[in-house]
Amino acid sequence: MELWYIEEQTENIRFSVKVKRHFYTETSDFQQIDFFESYELGKFFSLDGIIMLTEKDEFVYHEMITHVALATNPSIKNVLVIGGGDGGTVRELTRYPHIEKIDMVEIDEMVVRTCKQFLPLTASKLDDERVTIYHEDGLKYIQGVRDAYDLIIVDSTDPIGPGEGLFTLLFYENCFKALKEDGILVNQHESPYYEKQAIEMRRAHQKIKKLFPISKVFQAHIPTYESGHWLFGFASKKYHPIDDFNKEKWESFKLKTKYYNPDLHLGCFALPTYVKEMLESC
Repeated sequence: MELWYIEEQTENIRFSVKVKRHFYTETSDFQQIDFFESYELGKFFSLDGIIMLTEKDEFVYHEMITHVALATNPSIKNVLVIGGGDGGTVRELTRYPHIEKIDMVEIDEMVVRTCKQFLPLTASKLDDERVTIYHEDGLKYIQGVRDAYDLIIVDSTDPIGPGEGLFTLLFYENCFKALKEDGILVNQHESPYYEKQAIEMRRAHQKIKKLFPISKVFQAHIPTYESGHWLFGFASKKYHPIDDFNKEKWESFKLKTKYYNPDLHLGCFALPTYVKEMLESC
């Protein structure tokens, strides 16, 4: 008997993956967590029926959400990751020896625990000595934090359930205050392709650009995410991701990447016309 994982991406579109086994399921105080082993995508896990990552293409998301900022300001030392319980974003950050402190705020302890157990590919650096994990609401954690971080990465789920508060104006205001005077905010910015995600993408961009003097959007191709076309937000008090791109310094780190590279850094900000029009209308 064949076993298929099916994700309802919209009311009319489904994404399905043939799996070898569904080997773990548990419901936390926040969401349902499921782990699968597939034939072509490796292991993957879902939260409330939505794929969070697969071993096949996780590197695209995690490289893009980290390296664009580090290549724009290679002097970043203190980083806050909100969400990111699978550990992939932290893994990429720990590749920079000059980063001194990485705080990760993940509300669901169960996500971290199960990813450590089943997905060492992404979670293997969560025990790095520079990493401190806080299991609390990122919205509450950042309230009252002032001038503390060079970079904040919002590696959140979609704006439903536990991730809903991480798309509010209040949250972005608190991120602005928590950043140093030259700080950078990078967030997963949803997909522009399906209407539901596009609405949230525009709402997030509208809020962020009201606060930050520099607010840009860049893109990546992540095949197992809804539509495969995914956006990230780059907002900064000082640094422009293209004008201040420090190619030589980033290359001096000699990091081996699978998706990100200096040419792509420039190219990922060149957006399709329909996406540009959406953002300009915000």
